[in-house]
Amino acid sequence: MPRHSAAVYRRRRLVLLIALVLSVAVIGVSVWLLIARPWEGAAAGPAPTSTATTDTTPSPSPSGDTVTESPEPSPSAEQTPAIVACAPKDIEVAAVTDADTYASGVLPKLSISLTNKGSTDCTIDVGSSTQVFRVSSGSDVWWQSTDCQENPSSMIATLAAGTTVTSKDPVTWDRTRSSVETCGQENRQRAPGGGASYHVEVSIGGFTSLTTKQILLY
Repeated sequence: MPRHSAAVYRRRRLVLLIALVLSVAVIGVSVWLLIARPWEGAAAGPAPTSTATTDTTPSPSPSGDTVTESPEPSPSAEQTPAIVACAPKDIEVAAVTDADTYASGVLPKLSISLTNKGSTDCTIDVGSSTQVFRVSSGSDVWWQSTDCQENPSSMIATLAAGTTVTSKDPVTWDRTRSSVETCGQENRQRAPGGGASYHVEVSIGGFTSLTTKQILLY
């Protein structure tokens, strides 16, 4: 077998070295592609860079000033003052009867007229426990509704300013003399007729009529 020269051996070693370098380079590139994976996500579009938000900033007015909404004011004690009890100077009470004269055997029906002469509404107890009807002849008190009253009750009512109200259910006077001792008696003394004059006085809620109402009995 012929012996090669030293130059041939050098060329062979150079070729092997180049081949080794290329092999190492190919392996290195493959490993980098496997690790870096630069294609991943390349087909997807760009990720959104902003999200929708709710604008809470007040819109400017045409004049350029910022418009802000003010909360609705809530009612206060000063805006809605409490209704107070009626004062004596504002209340007028009067007796009301269903007639001026009564024939024999006809029973008078008595009511109360109540007027608020003040400029503001006020409250008053109009219950039966505060109502008093009194029928007199001169200085002689013939009959009083509280003498034989049963189950009196209280009732607070608001009386509007400048209005007049009249009790709906009249009280009937049976034309007899009353007293707490004779409430159950049927033969109580009867008031004389024949054109005799009697005067009706009323009070309610602590207010008494300033005048009386005259009636005539026959």
